[in-house]
Amino acid sequence: MRASLHLYYGDGKGKTTSAVGLAVRAQGAKLRVAFIQFLKDGSSSEIRQLKQLGITCFAFGDGKFYRKREIPNNVRESCREALAKAAKLADSYDLIVLDEALTALGLGAISQEEMLELVNLAKCELVLTGREAPEQLIARADYVTFMKKIKHPYDTGKQARYGIEF
Repeated sequence: MRASLHLYYGDGKGKTTSAVGLAVRAQGAKLRVAFIQFLKDGSSSEIRQLKQLGITCFAFGDGKFYRKREIPNNVRESCREALAKAAKLADSYDLIVLDEALTALGLGAISQEEMLELVNLAKCELVLTGREAPEQLIARADYVTFMKKIKHPYDTGKQARYGIEF
């Protein structure tokens, strides 16, 4: 029997936060948990706390926001490295969170075929977060949560706040 696939996506706040919550729950149940960030630099408050809890964390990125045409080759390579790391860990962990993997997919940094290959081969529980989810992944997923932004301080030009947004 294969493990479940979870998708947390949309333009609303809370995708990473939900994945962090699931990682903490799994760690509390003595499951082996890895948290892999795509496009992020690993400096966020949640990563610091996950590490203190003993969760294995990796970051593959520079923490900048990109549009599809702007993404540099080194960032594309980092995303491929993150996917390769997930594939390597898939047999030794019970839960792997691929934070912003769906964003990397939407930017074209990794292909849908590469992502589906990992999803189909993994025997562990996988969580993917990001802005967009392709229909093929939605159809394959066991849990799909779409987070819709209704209102956010970004809309009025307010900057992200330490401890709240990162």
